[in-house]
Order: sequence, then structure tokens, then C-alpha cells
Amino acid sequence: MVSGTAFWHDSFVAHEPPAGEGEAEWSGRLAVKQPHPDRPERVQNVRHILRHEFGDEIEWKSAPSATDDQLHRVHEPAHVDSIEAFCAGGGGRITGGTGANEATARAARHAAGAAAAAAEHALEHGLENVPYACVRPSGHHAQPAQVDGFCFFNNAAVAVEQVLADATVDRIAVLDWDVHHGNGTQEIFYDRADVLTISVHNDHDSWNPDAHPQRGTVDERGVGPGEGYNLNVPLPPGTGDQGYRTTMDRLVTPVLEQYDPDLLVVSAGGDPGVVDPLGRNVVTKAGFESLGRRARELAARTADGRLVVLQEGGYHPSHLGYAMLGTLEGALDLESAVADPFPWLDEDFDAAADKLAEIVDYYADWWDFE
Repeated sequence: MVSGTAFWHDSFVAHEPPAGEGEAEWSGRLAVKQPHPDRPERVQNVRHILRHEFGDEIEWKSAPSATDDQLHRVHEPAHVDSIEAFCAGGGGRITGGTGANEATARAARHAAGAAAAAAEHALEHGLENVPYACVRPSGHHAQPAQVDGFCFFNNAAVAVEQVLADATVDRIAVLDWDVHHGNGTQEIFYDRADVLTISVHNDHDSWNPDAHPQRGTVDERGVGPGEGYNLNVPLPPGTGDQGYRTTMDRLVTPVLEQYDPDLLVVSAGGDPGVVDPLGRNVVTKAGFESLGRRARELAARTADGRLVVLQEGGYHPSHLGYAMLGTLEGALDLESAVADPFPWLDEDFDAAADKLAEIVDYYADWWDFE
């Protein structure tokens, strides 16, 4: 029996950012260039492990390419044009860490199109057949006119605007548990009450004041009609499985229950993973399964059973497959006998609990926490 539908396109593995240690120009200091963290092997391994473990339970569909109308609801037309022109010219680095080749614009369009198609699928099928966009490049750092953090178009925002444009829902929640702050999604919906954004991330602050001016701190709460509808949950390294479960218990669940969205969109990064090179929040496969299962439960209770899972980050090419296997076990209500082969780092729940208590106290004047 099919439990989920995954959207995929071969262009996702053709996108190739330039190698190097994060500098706009190759410094020449090292003998071998550092491979870019966003490697094609990431999603190739995710797709392979899901097909290996759940070949009969997940149906794979070709991801459509996002139209100009879909992209322009989120991004300035000049931004879209500039990316396509840059790639048509062969690509290169745009910011220190974000780069493209001639295939990137096409991959980014299909990634955004996959997200939009997944959102429409969720409205039609609910929890009987949960959609997952197995995409690359990711999207949650992309702002209306700015690439950032390996992201070009904001896939989650394109998905949200697609269903809002169809006038079939009124309120949408975006839950982002990528280890990096979902600054682009925050920026796009910062002045709106019809989209609640919750970002649970490592307490890393801004990494580039020009490309990434948002800090991901609790006081970035939204403006105007959107005040109070952007929640940031910056957690310390070592938060681990228990810390994320407690975050879902004490903050995410009560807020979503009060907001009562019509659709829950999850920006599901695998980079809180236990051995991820760009994060140190040490979540295991079992922890990701718990996150996915909680998202499914919350969608059932607060979003009319409508859930979308979108691939964001995760940069250990092997562990990402296990992280996403766990995530989809929970989100699609499936089971496997696969254990995490990488549980090498211990979590620090005490530090996470202290930080989370501060965050809950901060938001308590707006949301009702028991």
C-alpha cells in the first residue's frame, strides 16, 4: 500500500557548485580543493535508501518546473532573471559559499516546482498519502532578491504561495528544523499573519551581514500584521534527540495548536544530524523519526491532516540518507529495521533545556504555554 509520494527530477544531480574552501576566488593555499558541502551524492543517497527500504510504500513522480508566475509570487522578477543569466553564462560563485553551474537554474526551478506540486498533493490526499519533495538545491535561505546558503529560490515559500493563490486555505504554518536559521522564509513572510513561521536551529547568528542580515534570534518576531507570527528557537550545539523532543513538546506543539493552520509545511533539514559537518546538534536517526512522527501528529490535530515534507540541508552524504529515512518513517507512518550507524557524539540536554526555558519564557507573553 502506497503511503507517500516523492517528487524528484534528474536535474537535481546536475547542479554543481564550485569547489573550494568557501572563498569567492580559489586561494591556492591547499593542494586539493574542498568539495562543496552541497554535493549531488546527498540526494542520490536519500533517494536510494528510500527506494531500497520503502520501494512499495513510496511512489516517485517527476517534479514539474516552476513557472514564472509561481516564482514571481515570492521573488522579484529581476532576481529570477539574474540567476538564469548567471547560469547561462557558465555559473561560478555568487557569494562565498553559494555557487552555481550551467545546470543550477533548471534544477532550482524543478525544486520549487516539486514543492508546489507537493503542497497541492497534500491538499488532495492528506495523511493517506504524504508528499515529500526530494529536492536540490534547498530553498529556505533564499530571500526575495538574494541568494544565500546554497539556496536560489525559496521552495517552501513557493509551496505556500501556490496553495494560498488557489484560495483553498487561509492559514499555513512552516516548521523548519534545518540546523540553520530559515532566514529567507522568515524574510518573505515577516509582515504577515496568514503564514506562521517557526525555525528551530543552531544558535549561529548571521554568517554574512549582506547576504544573510537576519540573525535568527528570538526578538525577530515579525512586524506589522506579522508581529508574533515568526518564532525563532536558537538551540545550542549538543541539543540532541531529547532536546528536540522537548522543544516540540514545550513550544512547537502549543503554538501550532493555538494557530490552527490549514496546512503544515515542514522544511526538513537533515543537518541537525549527529555527524553533520555544518552542524553540531547531534540528532540521530531515531530523533529524526520522532520529529517526523510529531509533524504527522500535529498535522492530524491542527492542519486537517495536511502535511508537506520538503528537503532542505544535510551535508554528510551518508548520514543524510539515514536522517531522511527516519524523518519519513515518522511522517509517513512507516517502519524499518534500520539503525543509525553513526551515533558517535553525545547530546547535552541540560544546556538545551536551559536555553529552551529562556525561549519559552520570552514567547509566553504572546502564546499560551503551560
